[in-house]
Amino acid sequence: MMIKERYGDIPVYITENGLGAVDPIIDGEVVDDPRIDFLRVHIDALEKAIALGADVRGYYPWSFIDLLSWLNGYKKQYGFVYVDHKQNLARKRKKSFFWYKDVIASRGENR
Repeated sequence: MMIKERYGDIPVYITENGLGAVDPIIDGEVVDDPRIDFLRVHIDALEKAIALGADVRGYYPWSFIDLLSWLNGYKKQYGFVYVDHKQNLARKRKKSFFWYKDVIASRGENR
């Protein structure tokens, strides 16, 4: 809403919104509940902003896959897909991957 107040009724695209965290692997599943909670809170805020008249046209979480951080290296994970650096860069979909897939499929109804 601060953007609307400052710049008027302009289109807004939220890009690279996400959370870097150490994602634990529990019984073979990458459990990144803090990421899910972070994204849920931001999606809820977007819904409220749209109801108040913000022209939000896009929301793009950061990032699809774990990546190198210029600040943290590989100490934290950032994406919906885990990259296992000890297992030849094997990929594993995280809990947040399946959660966000459901958010998309339900057009935001399931959060």
